[in-house]
Amino acid sequence: MRLAAVLLGLWAVLAAPVQAQEFSALARLDPLASRLVAEEGAVVIELALSQPVPWRVRFLADPPRLVLDTREVAFTPADLSRLGRAGVLPELRAGRFRPGWSRLVAELDGPYRLTLAEMRGSTEGPALLRLRLEPGSAGAFAEVAARPDPEGWSLPRPAPVEAPRPRQRGDRDLVVVLDPGHGGLDPGAEHGGQTEAALMLTFAHELREALLRAGGFQVVLTREADIFVPLETRIAIAHQSGADLFLSLHADAVAEGVATGATVYTLAEAATDAASAALAERHDRDSLLSGVDLTGQDDLIASVLMDLARVETAARTERLAEALVAAIKGAEIRMHRTPRRAAAFSVLKAPDIPSVLLELGYMSSERDRARLNDPEWRARMAVAVVAAVQGWAVGDAAEAGLLRQ
Repeated sequence: MRLAAVLLGLWAVLAAPVQAQEFSALARLDPLASRLVAEEGAVVIELALSQPVPWRVRFLADPPRLVLDTREVAFTPADLSRLGRAGVLPELRAGRFRPGWSRLVAELDGPYRLTLAEMRGSTEGPALLRLRLEPGSAGAFAEVAARPDPEGWSLPRPAPVEAPRPRQRGDRDLVVVLDPGHGGLDPGAEHGGQTEAALMLTFAHELREALLRAGGFQVVLTREADIFVPLETRIAIAHQSGADLFLSLHADAVAEGVATGATVYTLAEAATDAASAALAERHDRDSLLSGVDLTGQDDLIASVLMDLARVETAARTERLAEALVAAIKGAEIRMHRTPRRAAAFSVLKAPDIPSVLLELGYMSSERDRARLNDPEWRARMAVAVVAAVQGWAVGDAAEAGLLRQ
């Protein structure tokens, strides 16, 4: 059977709807029996698994990547470090992609073609997944990478096209979507065994409880566990939830210099400074390396309509950002020396939902890490955020009433 037919068959099997469930990691990787080597100009990937699993493999471009999706395989950073990168893989990461599924992404140093893709093993014993990549032409690689994904696999389901949700006027619960950054195969910033993804998920759960205790809120999280959620899916969740505001939560790191304190970011094509531009680029690149790139998918008419929608939303977003800064300072919580910044964060690009990114602190700062790990500090921050959202909602509703008149 030709390799292309094998891959198409795998796609057909794995494109079936996946029921939401907890990641049970029934199959495990044996790093000692696995290998990733350069062999006569080719790259050979052999993954020894405790049992066979459904799987698929495909290429993506810009940057060139090999993406391997498997059903319930536990990948750990220690296992990946033992595999190495065969000298031609600038980036290798793996983790949870969606409930019950994992993803391994290998960034390549150029165009390759897949000459072998097979899994051998009995139904009850160990299995060996073998992939062989050989250098290929740029044109052929681009053609393979451009093949569409099976319907419903990686892209978020479109939100139902209905009448636009009325702007909140204070006569109903406010729908707040909290977006704990990163997750799964994208851990975000890391230090001392801790990850940005895990810390932000903890804070998101605590902030949700604080909002619900305050009353007048419905709260939705873009992820409830340590799974990877593409940027586009996060925005789709906000739309499907009828969000009145979107708050993305992060705790980044700086490679050079020292940075401490909380920062509030809003969307801008031109970043306020080089650090903000670099941060937005890294966030987007992390998602790109871990998932599927959808940039450039909007047609001209859609882009114009979104720009028109942002005219009203931008002013509301600015007021939300200002309210957050004022409330956090009012709670005497340390903020960055430049607490208000802007950059082209893709996760903030919903044109009709006020969207803000809150950096709670920096994983690269010892003091900030201590704060992020302090339940009392997180509780104070949660109270400040609740106060900011409550105050913003009152003013936003009053403005909506004036516009209606």
